[in-house]
Amino acid sequence: MFQGLLRPIVVGANHRSSSLALRDALFVDDAQQGDFLDAVRQAGVSQALVISTCDRVEVLAYHHDMAVAEAALTGALAKKAGLAAESLTNQLYMLTERAAVRHCFAVTASLDSLVIGEPHVLGQVKTCHRLARDAGLVGPELETLLSAAYAVAKRVRSETAVAERPVSIASAAVQFARDLHGDLADCEALLVGSGDMGELVAESMLAGGLKRLVVTAPRASRAEALAEALNCHVAPFEDLSLLLVEADIVLTSLGSRQQVLGPEQVQTALRKRRRKPIFLVDGGIPGDIDPAVNRVDGAYLYDLTDLERIAMEGRATREAAAREGFAIVDAEVEGFFKGRAARVAVPAIVALRGHFEAVRESVLAEAGGDAERATRLLVNRLLHDPSEVMKEIAGGGAADLWESAEGLLKRLFRLQ
Repeated sequence: MFQGLLRPIVVGANHRSSSLALRDALFVDDAQQGDFLDAVRQAGVSQALVISTCDRVEVLAYHHDMAVAEAALTGALAKKAGLAAESLTNQLYMLTERAAVRHCFAVTASLDSLVIGEPHVLGQVKTCHRLARDAGLVGPELETLLSAAYAVAKRVRSETAVAERPVSIASAAVQFARDLHGDLADCEALLVGSGDMGELVAESMLAGGLKRLVVTAPRASRAEALAEALNCHVAPFEDLSLLLVEADIVLTSLGSRQQVLGPEQVQTALRKRRRKPIFLVDGGIPGDIDPAVNRVDGAYLYDLTDLERIAMEGRATREAAAREGFAIVDAEVEGFFKGRAARVAVPAIVALRGHFEAVRESVLAEAGGDAERATRLLVNRLLHDPSEVMKEIAGGGAADLWESAEGLLKRLFRLQ
């Protein structure tokens, strides 16, 4: 590599390399990033950002000495966790050059996430980019790398199915609700019961923009506690039939061995809703809703088995798409390094052209308008220094050096 060239490096821990406890200790929230990045700067690294999510805590940086950078970044992470740097040896990874760039592209494109295609990663990287820029730690090299990473992420999401299918029961439920009703901001949902699965799906619905959620349960205290946790409304269980009429989405999570909804209740609610459809998710084990509800026109019932099957299909689809995504990443890594090599060569090319132009002007002035003499002078002067250096190398006795020089000369001037 070129002496003094700034090179990329990644040091960190993710869901594959480390324990959750360590990632919790390393976690750097937005408010702490300024102090952490300042510690990185004081350790001698002038370009860096820290990506800190539930899946990973890692520092992406540029430095001319990989050993120095690794020690500095490991030290900063150890200090954040309150641990000795030596204790992190087996739980941190260090990637440089192509491996670091490939990792950066894969992370930004959500190909390295615990959930492949997870949509929030790109936004998290952009937030970390902004915080690092605000801290004065984003130079031209890091800016160029991140711009390339965003372009790769866009390609992966537009050219593959990496983010198209739901991969969890909750995300499958949200997707089906959107398919049926459109924007969840226009929908009202009813959560019947206080089981964990119902709460999980309700949280996903709210995160997806759900307009209004009402919780009801046989035990009013449980309903009130869950409504407070979800920051939503609560209603008496005795009003279930009335609540059903207002609900575009019904989530049940009782598992009481007694079905709480049957086809007659749902059919009555649909008539009062003027046939506006209802999406129902039976999250109870055993089920809370009579399967016959699925035969009611306008009622769309899914149980946990249905949603898990869809989620498994989605995971398989995303894993296949991830292979396509990595093919894009690998091609972009090659393009990135070719572009960097071209940029590195520019100053030398400019200097060479400037030298040739200066010799040309000198020769023209000396030749006094004699074109043939000017041509001979130009060739002789341009070749004089390279010829002398080649003679020195050939006479120096270092066969390897001469072979390298001769090979480079033939390549530069395309000599046979």
